[in-house]
Amino acid sequence: MRAYGFVRVGGPEQQAFLDVEVPEPGPGELLVRVRAAGVNPGDWRVREGSYGTAGPAVLGREVAGTVVALGAGVTGFAPGDEVFGGCPGMVGGWAEQALVTASFAAHRPDGVSPESAAVLPVAAGTAYDALDNLALPAGATLLVNGAGGGVGVPMLQLARSRGLRVVGTASPAKRDLVAGLGAVPVAYGEGVVERIREAAPDGVDGALDLVGGPSLRAVAELVPADRLFSVADKPLVKQLGGREVVRNRDTSVLVELARLVAAGQLDPHVSRVRGLDEAGEALAEVENGHARGKIVLVPGG
Repeated sequence: MRAYGFVRVGGPEQQAFLDVEVPEPGPGELLVRVRAAGVNPGDWRVREGSYGTAGPAVLGREVAGTVVALGAGVTGFAPGDEVFGGCPGMVGGWAEQALVTASFAAHRPDGVSPESAAVLPVAAGTAYDALDNLALPAGATLLVNGAGGGVGVPMLQLARSRGLRVVGTASPAKRDLVAGLGAVPVAYGEGVVERIREAAPDGVDGALDLVGGPSLRAVAELVPADRLFSVADKPLVKQLGGREVVRNRDTSVLVELARLVAAGQLDPHVSRVRGLDEAGEALAEVENGHARGKIVLVPGG
């Protein structure tokens, strides 16, 4: 079958279309005919070797599609079911057919499009798990550092649905986006700590960092160390006494996210749908930081 991935670890020049065998679902796996697949920063990090995956390999960490076959021990699904979920080993979704981990898959409700469902497991799932890790009570103030990105957008919505007051740092170009999602926007750059203090005069109860580096170091002083989490810079957050987000890759998380989408309480913000022929351009847009909202690939597009 036709797929898109990389031939060896490295930069964008290693990306290519691949002719690969249709995979056989192993124990605990589903084989699905892909209807939509999400594009994430983790995809180019896989290509660069950050997760230890050597090429040639198919990219893609999340998909929505139609079940074709079941691996051993899989229950609750049947061929023909419309599902969405995460791909095993964090690779494999940018193809005509792909494997999905059954324990991190869910039935797609009729009110949720394949394009919306396909982008829930990675970014929205990370945001959901981060909120569970933080465990802040309603009325608390949450700082989201990097609120205008792929994880930040669902994070703002999910946090507000739990009754949290949210302050979000972002570029000036994303100020209206952050404000429109119910957060108090604060611009990046020199003086950001003072601006956050002005936006949250009673202090910040917890923080999720989606930027890392000096930006994470700057905001770390605003929160207790045990309420500082980072997705973007795990070594630094641990050095600062904080923690990385522990993912809960379970069907129950996907069921709840899909319910929120169907109820109109969570907008995945799919900004662009591209055909698989445009996979390289889609990944470049994400890697260069130019994507506004989520990008979805459609193999038949």
